[in-house]
Order: sequence, then C-alpha cells, then structure tokens
Amino acid sequence: MLLSKSCVYGLRASLYLAAREQGEFVPIRKMSDKLEISFHFLTKILQQLTAEGILESFKGPNGGIRLKRTGSDVQLLDIVLAIDGSQLLTECALGLPGCGLKNPCPLHDKWAETRDSIHEMLEKTNLTELVHKGKAENLRLTTEGGFDILFDD
Repeated sequence: MLLSKSCVYGLRASLYLAAREQGEFVPIRKMSDKLEISFHFLTKILQQLTAEGILESFKGPNGGIRLKRTGSDVQLLDIVLAIDGSQLLTECALGLPGCGLKNPCPLHDKWAETRDSIHEMLEKTNLTELVHKGKAENLRLTTEGGFDILFDD
C-alpha cells in the first residue's frame, strides 16, 4: 500500500465530513462508529488534519469536527501531505538516498512517471467530486457499506 493506514483513514474521514451538510459538526465517536475506525486512532488523525487547517473542531455537548473549507476546496493532495508528508511524491521506490537523474536506481524512470501521475491525480481530485461519485454509485466507504449507510442516524 502506498499510503499509510493513517492517511487512508484520514481520506475516508474527510470524505465522510464532505458528504455531510455544510457546516455541521459531527461527533468523533459517531464518525469512528460509522467508519469502523478506532476512536483513539481516528482522533489522532483528525488532530493532524485540524493542525493543518483542513478541519476544525468544536468542544462541548454539540461539538465535533467538520471541514474548515468546502469539499471542493480540499484536494486529496492536501490530506495526503498533512498526514504522510511528501515522501510518496519525492522518495526513491527502492529507498536509495540520492536517487535522481544523475544517479538513478533501476526503477527510477518508471517510478518517476507513476509518481507524477499519482501526484497529478491527488492534486486534481477534490472531496466533493468523490462524494458525488460515491453517492451516485453507492460506492463503499466502509467494509460493507456505501455512502447511504452513513446517514441512517
């Protein structure tokens, strides 16, 4: 897997929030139950996204977490960089230091093309377009359920 488990969960949580009504704070416990993610693990991931200005939290009885910007203003790249950093988009596929045009590894050319394609896809894809696709096709966001199960409160 190219992305860490934290990053995958961060993407799923961000999609969940983007699918909710704009401005609605969602309790983290509710989100962790719906997305089948450990509450404590999800809380740490959401703290990273909050620190990077992607999410905002509100404490209290009606508190929770929500997107700080609209889903159309959040690219997948924002989330990946906030959680995993830029390593996926910069490091050698074989983990060799100094890999580059002057001193490439055997995978350098092929990985550079793939890496550039991944970067472009992450940069050009926003949360809202994935939410629309997910809802229209009832795509999975959890182990067994699609976007429709996220709203059966």
